[in-house]
This record gives sequence, C-alpha cells and structure tokens, in this order.
Amino acid sequence: MTPALDPARYDLDSLRERLLDERGGEVDDSIPQLAEADPDLCALALALPDGTVRRSRDADVPFSIQSAVKPFLFALALRDTDGDALDRVGIEPTGESFDAIKLESGTGRPPNPMVNAGALLTASLVDGGDAEERSARIARGLAAFAGRDLDVDEAIAHNEHLLGDRNHALAHLMRAEGTLAVSADNAVAVYARACATLVDAETLAIMGATLALGGVNPCTGDRVIPERVARDVVSVMATCGVYDGSGRWMRAVGIPAKSSVSGAIVLSAPGRLGAAVVSPPLDAQGTSVRGHRASEVLSEELDLHSFATAPRLTLGSSRV
Repeated sequence: MTPALDPARYDLDSLRERLLDERGGEVDDSIPQLAEADPDLCALALALPDGTVRRSRDADVPFSIQSAVKPFLFALALRDTDGDALDRVGIEPTGESFDAIKLESGTGRPPNPMVNAGALLTASLVDGGDAEERSARIARGLAAFAGRDLDVDEAIAHNEHLLGDRNHALAHLMRAEGTLAVSADNAVAVYARACATLVDAETLAIMGATLALGGVNPCTGDRVIPERVARDVVSVMATCGVYDGSGRWMRAVGIPAKSSVSGAIVLSAPGRLGAAVVSPPLDAQGTSVRGHRASEVLSEELDLHSFATAPRLTLGSSRV
C-alpha cells in the first residue's frame, strides 16, 4: 500500500492542475452574482493543527460563503443556547434537496441544520434583540472561526433576501408551526447576510480546522466554541453536509464536509486538519464537481477517511 503523504508538504498546485481538465457541472444562477462566477476558478487550502496553512494558486480569491456557513451558524446557535438548539432542530438526513419545503412531521422542526430551513432557524437562535444585533454577533463569530474580520457583499445579501422565495416560504411555514420565534422576514434577512459573507479558500480551511480541532482556531490559538459543540457540529456535517449525496460522500470521501452553491466545500477531518476547495460548476446535488474530486484525492493521498481501518504509515515510520 502506498504510504500517506505529509499534509505539511502536500503539493496543492499539482492537485489543482490535475483538476482543471474536469469541465462538468453548471454554475448556480439563483442570484446574478453567483451566475457571474468564473467557472475556471479552482483553489484549495489545508489548515493544520500547528497553524500551518498550505494553499494553491487563487486561494486568496474571495467568494461568498453561501451554504458553507451552515455548520458555523449551527455552532453559534449551540453555543448561545447552551445546547438547547438540539431540541429545536432535527439532526437526520432528508434525502431531499437543500431547499425542500418540508419540516419534521409532528414536531414542525427543520430536519437538520444543514438544509435551508435548519439554517434559518439556527441563525434566529443566535443571541440578539433584533436582526441587526444577531447579524453582528454572527459576524463576530465567523471572524473568530476565520481568525480575521470578514466583509459582507451587500449586493449579494440584498439579492439573497429579495429573491429567496423558498426561504421566505420555509420561514413562514415554521412560523405557522410555532417553530420560529422571530418574524419570517427577520429570519431570512439574517440568514441572507450570513450567506453573503466573503471568504477565500485559505480562510475557509482555517474555519474548517477550527471545527476539526475541537473548537480551537489553530492560527490564533483562541477557543471559539466548546469542544462538545464542535463534536456535535462535525457529526451532523458527516451525515447531512452534502444533502441528498451525504451517504455517497461519506463512503467515497469519508470526511465531514459542507458544500455550497458558490462552489465551495469546507472539510473538517477530526483531529487532523481543515480543508477547503472552491470551484463554481456544480453537480445535480449542488456540490462542486472539481471540489468533490479534489476531496476524494485528498482523502486517499492524505489518508483522511474517517472509517479507514488503520492509518497508513509515512515513509521512514515504524509501528510501535
């Protein structure tokens, strides 16, 4: 068996070059800014426990985080409610699309925090007296995960709010079921602004590493969330993070992850590292085509699959 490669010396530019010939998928067109994304953008980054960050070309190109914000919203809601958010949202995979107009039968809860209904709810559970205060607290929380302040694309936030008809429908449905305590417009506004947060592959890898390393940012050394919260979030990423493709993802890739319509994927390999890939063309499940392939390669070459029976040894190592 080929020994696993060392993440600290892994050649991400070489992997990027291998991915560029993949031309499948379509760029999301749900809002104008996403439709205008460069289909040739492809960037990767790894963030390691000692704070080392490996990056490829274009890893500093900004993009809106979109659905990749959902694990972090869930984490902030768990932190601010002392875990009570688990009683307000389910944690089971749906087998349906991320924006399906569906709640749990009998409870009116969203099925999990990685679909739109769940993210609308978790964003509403973050502390704050109104939408502006919750958005500001979410911004501070995301900055702590990233280790730096993050900007918001106001045009994207506006269009996400204005054109998010299904999100408005989900919010009204949760209001009717008694699940959502704030107004539907309030919930959509806060979630839209969170989705419009600008990151790059390097930043998103650090955010993923903060979850993977028990809630401690490896670059700043700051504890962002309690260890139990990080564990709960990564667990739900594993089962629900790639929507109706989550089972296939965990079999093939084996790394908890969250996909995004901007073409980003954030990965959290527990105790090992965080990673991010961005490439806008998406498959039918809304996952980056190149990003999916890159994640498979990283899982294999860095021996990151969560269910591998034993770690592969690097050259020169020996069993104890």
